[in-house]
Amino acid sequence: MIHECWAQSTKEYESVRAFLKKHDLEFEPQASDTILIYDDENLVGSGSLDEGVLKCIAVASDRQGEGLLGTILTALVKRANERDFRHLFIYTKPKNEKRFKPFAFYPIAATESVLLMENRRHGIKTFVKSLPGQRSGVVGSIVMNANPFTLGHRYLVEQALQQVDELQVFVLSSAKSIVPPAARLRLVREGCADLDRVYVQDSNNYLVSSATFPTYFLPKDTVAEANAGLDIRIFIDYFAKELKITKRFLGTEPLSPITDSYNREMLALLPSEGVEVIVLQRKETQGEVISASRVRALMQQGNVEQVRPLVPDSTYQYLASEEGRRLFYTEKT
Repeated sequence: MIHECWAQSTKEYESVRAFLKKHDLEFEPQASDTILIYDDENLVGSGSLDEGVLKCIAVASDRQGEGLLGTILTALVKRANERDFRHLFIYTKPKNEKRFKPFAFYPIAATESVLLMENRRHGIKTFVKSLPGQRSGVVGSIVMNANPFTLGHRYLVEQALQQVDELQVFVLSSAKSIVPPAARLRLVREGCADLDRVYVQDSNNYLVSSATFPTYFLPKDTVAEANAGLDIRIFIDYFAKELKITKRFLGTEPLSPITDSYNREMLALLPSEGVEVIVLQRKETQGEVISASRVRALMQQGNVEQVRPLVPDSTYQYLASEEGRRLFYTEKT
């Protein structure tokens, strides 16, 4: 008899890991919810939810075609809606597109190894067309997480603005950053409010974040390249095409090997797609680059005043507030 439950115990999670391994998949423990489908005592299907991303979905090979995939997806979508995630995504292998299309998931972009789908027909096209911008002259772009927005970010915006007629600044939407997405977007807008010709935009989860990019069906040594390849494909096919972007600005990256690798991928791939990549030197103070990670470390140490020279006034006021301090507060026992 078929029944379903949500994984809660260590034993259940170990069962999921073993089940996925049989299907050449790896369980991603950051998932908030995992559904298990049993036939009596036998695990025959499973799937997980990570923010608005449905992942780690598998059905036993001898039980496919029995509607178990639909059972898994229905349960995950319901749980996502309960958690207020309405815009949903699936990352999967390109060969699996036909499996998810009947459940109202539509392809956005694909590379040789990864396909991204969403539960909105023409969702990305509708979103990008709605973005403000002149769509003329020399249009440049910066993509940032801004966790939080610093004077280093502000410096990159100022330097890029000198080289374009219009600058589109996209803020990643992942909720896995310490500073919530709505606050990050607001702080970037406030930090750039005095600059003409700058449009600060929400990315609406379309520009890929390493926080939510899946690794469960990819060889570990290909994840960074796959992440960059998919993100670049989406940027070129939708954002650059619609907004007439011909320049993308990056900051030098001495701190994060992952970001540095991603930047090298952009340098290699974007020019052939008609987008010039310009690397700008990061702003320094006291011999160190101004970075969001530096600000976060100071906040976690309780050194709020030392943050002041590293961030705009609007960011400092937020971080010094009760709400901002609470994000970094760790009770000492």
